[in-house]
Amino acid sequence: MLVGPDGTAVGSVSGGCVEGAVYEVAQEAMEAGVPALERYGVSDGDAFAVGLTCGGILDVYVERIDPAGFPEFGEVAGAIRAGIPVAVVTCVSAGRDGDSGGDGGESAPASRLGRRLVVWGDRTAGSLGTDRLDAAATDDARGLLAAGRTGMLRYGYDGQRRGDELLLFVSTHATPPRMIVFGAIDFAAAVSRIGTFLGYRVTVCDARPVFATTRRFPEAHEVVVGWPHNYLRAEVEAGRVDERTVVCVLTHDPKFDVPVLEVALRLPLAYIGAMGSRRTHNDRLARLREVGLTEDELARLASPLGLDLGARTPEETAVSIAAEIIAGRWGGSGSRLTTLDGPIHHLTGACTTEDRFADQGKDAN
Repeated sequence: MLVGPDGTAVGSVSGGCVEGAVYEVAQEAMEAGVPALERYGVSDGDAFAVGLTCGGILDVYVERIDPAGFPEFGEVAGAIRAGIPVAVVTCVSAGRDGDSGGDGGESAPASRLGRRLVVWGDRTAGSLGTDRLDAAATDDARGLLAAGRTGMLRYGYDGQRRGDELLLFVSTHATPPRMIVFGAIDFAAAVSRIGTFLGYRVTVCDARPVFATTRRFPEAHEVVVGWPHNYLRAEVEAGRVDERTVVCVLTHDPKFDVPVLEVALRLPLAYIGAMGSRRTHNDRLARLREVGLTEDELARLASPLGLDLGARTPEETAVSIAAEIIAGRWGGSGSRLTTLDGPIHHLTGACTTEDRFADQGKDAN
């Protein structure tokens, strides 16, 4: 949430539960220039007082942004506009139980709060306090940046991975993940629309120029005329495909499907789905086995793609496909929430980044 100098507010942090309180903290931070880490939980006295009426705990870091405190801000904004991956690492908590952890000088924890390190793929700017801490945070931030994930990191005062005195928030601004749709059919138009809506950079590819046109797919970021397997192989070689990439094969024609799936199923992609009937699916599996794909590789194929929503139209089918992609990304079951118990949000993906990096740090030491 951004609070401007004229008092306007843009965005939200909790969907309305604590925005009023955060707004007041933001105004105080603007006035004093001192950052703050506020914690909000369920209000005990009044469910509609400041607190999370839905339960849980929310930590909100509030800081003033100005040229003196964040001289790299212009570079960060420019990188985001240009599509250059960049991560901003900010110290949001330093020291525990009043522990000074130092001599009160520049390296003391109190002086670390609000310190910032900006990380690109080939350089850094700013500092978190010490060279060792900067080096450790740079390595881990680049790991998060490569995965396109935002998360938390914990270190000792001098970058020790076994410590937890310093809490760093890594805000990554990576290039959007890709969705590559093979097959310029009506279903592809609906899938490209929902892919764009979900934040993917969408490419539609088909070998038939009469169908693969920008007029038919106005919401796709690009429309490519070419044989699917040749295009996918070229994108891989150019480094434009990564583990976040989603591939949807909608042609249900073996002369297109089999070659491109042969390439895709041997790549560590986020999702690979193929459209077709049960009969088409069985025939496709037989053809893929003939070209040498293993059972483990075939097991990664979502075919027929999508969740069982009873979809009929291209738009409904696109929702079904998107639902399967989302469920795979976050570990959802695809079941109705009303039939399930436990937390609504699965503790996977970006939610466990802090724990994953903490475990890696302990292993490294």
